[in-house]
Amino acid sequence: MNAITSTEFNFSKQTSKYIGKVRDVYTIDDNYMVMVATDRISAFDVVLPKGIPYKGQVLNQIASYFLDLTSDIVKNWKIASPDPMVTVGYKCQGLPVEMIVRGYLTGSAWRAYKSGVREICGVKIPDGMREHQKFEHPIITPTTKAEIGEHDQDISREEIISRGLISKEDYDKLEKITLALYQRGCEVAAKQGLILVDTKYEFGKRDGEIYLIDEIHTPDSSRYFYADSYEELFAKGEQQRQLSKEFVREWLMENGFQGKAGQTVPEMTPERVEIISERYIELFENITGKKFVKESYDDIYTRIEENIKNMLSRLV
Repeated sequence: MNAITSTEFNFSKQTSKYIGKVRDVYTIDDNYMVMVATDRISAFDVVLPKGIPYKGQVLNQIASYFLDLTSDIVKNWKIASPDPMVTVGYKCQGLPVEMIVRGYLTGSAWRAYKSGVREICGVKIPDGMREHQKFEHPIITPTTKAEIGEHDQDISREEIISRGLISKEDYDKLEKITLALYQRGCEVAAKQGLILVDTKYEFGKRDGEIYLIDEIHTPDSSRYFYADSYEELFAKGEQQRQLSKEFVREWLMENGFQGKAGQTVPEMTPERVEIISERYIELFENITGKKFVKESYDDIYTRIEENIKNMLSRLV
């Protein structure tokens, strides 16, 4: 199966290129950013050795959809999506933390809780909770923004402010924006029969204003449960049916990999790659309510490059 795991474009007035875990980001004229969502996949802050067909298209189109749906809450970096795998937008100065919001005790938070932890990022978690239980109110558990190959680190609100990473005024704004975005995501998910369990947002500043940057409500940044079976499965203490990248993490953990030194990524067979690809497409269709249209991989680099150049000719 085809997959794009790297790009080597060179655009007019290009000033830099940054390779993220999943996206290749080209800076144009120090004012615009071209973000190509590749088919790379990461877990435990490690980029896995094989790409996942259509994953880049899924991520880009979901993020583009939600950037449009939330632009009334906070300004965002998007100008346009000239290609199914590309978004072009404004360059912002990224803030050094990621805002993670959790509506349920699951994933890494549950793993920490199960080991006896009762405070995450300065937020106290009551005793007696169960896996996948809903919090009384959504909680925000920020992390530092790690470089490639490094792990994001949990950090508290107080530490962010005391270290001067973000001013108190700006952090208070980020908390309000984060909760409003999460509420909007929950409302959209509910209409599609899903529960937005947890998600993360990244922010930057441009001309002194806070902007939402990067992706939003994608399976790489979010976790969804199916609403129709949540209560029954929770009552039985069974695992939830979910749409997220957690199934990739679970497969890796079952095969002895959690991104720690000395561990080896298990073999990604063609069958495993296809399963992951199908799960990403499933999430796209469930969260957007739209049929996913697979774009051809034939001559895809030329298509992407031409679409980007046409867009930039109108901006620069």
